Amino acid sequence: MRTRPSASARHAARAALGPDQLALLATIARCGSFAAAARELGLVPSALTYRVRQIEDALDVLLFDRRARRAQPTPAGEELLRASEHLLREWDAVAQRVRRVATGWESELTIAADAVIDPRTLLELCEAFFALGAPTRLRLRSETLSGTLEALLTGQADLALGVALDRPPGGDVRMELLGEVAFWFVVAPCHPLADAPEPLTPHLIREHRIVAVADSAPRGGLTFGLLPGQDVLTVPTMQMKLDAQLRALGCGWLPQPLVQPYLDAGHLVLRQTTLPPRTARTAYAWRAGATRRGASRPVGPALQWWLQRLAEPVTREALLMRRPRS
Repeated sequence: MRTRPSASARHAARAALGPDQLALLATIARCGSFAAAARELGLVPSALTYRVRQIEDALDVLLFDRRARRAQPTPAGEELLRASEHLLREWDAVAQRVRRVATGWESELTIAADAVIDPRTLLELCEAFFALGAPTRLRLRSETLSGTLEALLTGQADLALGVALDRPPGGDVRMELLGEVAFWFVVAPCHPLADAPEPLTPHLIREHRIVAVADSAPRGGLTFGLLPGQDVLTVPTMQMKLDAQLRALGCGWLPQPLVQPYLDAGHLVLRQTTLPPRTARTAYAWRAGATRRGASRPVGPALQWWLQRLAEPVTREALLMRRPRS
């Protein structure tokens, strides 16, 4: 029966895997011999051998085969050298991030994006942000309906894109208009409603299954376009709603920029109804002068960069998919 190493043994192993020790082992492997590595490190060979033996004793493994003239890493040594390359880079990266975060950059920025936001444009903005070389890590969340604003209000996001602009939430939350998105009632060409006389009445639409996107808020229950007593297929994302309607699994309202290519290709059919037109006014929102933990401080440089880009009309239009798709 194998026993777990004691706390002192784990401490010794961790101490043996410090950046200086790993760099020393990497030098031996690169130079090919203890003597050459000792000359490069400015050590006598016996001192270098002693340090390597200390590392091996702490790990209870043999890292180099001393029987050959060259310092040949053992399988365990090769594994440690492979891992050490990543660890040394990570240590350098952490040190750099810490120094840059000390200048005021946020360590992490979380962005909640609603289903109407174009993911391609969002990733292009991430690419432009990474080009700054900023130490801030980005985290993206996919939300729907009231879940987008809920992520911001509950501290799970720093910036919310695609928030329904119905009423300001108040407090320290700031909102700016992102744009308007028209929703069109569409069906697949093989769907029964594709050939029904227009305009379609609520009574006729109610007889057919509708595809709806679920509200991502834990306590959310928002739905749009669902008629009383109508059969419904609920899906988690707007993309899955589109796919379901392309398969004629149901009917429903979809954002015009998203469905336009499929209408042009004949994969979907636009149907006029007697229901009021659906246009969503969307916004982007953030908390001004507060962190997610409630401490008061100015908006950080990372969030400022995103807000500056969102202030550009071309960015807002692209996020709402108002551009040609390849």
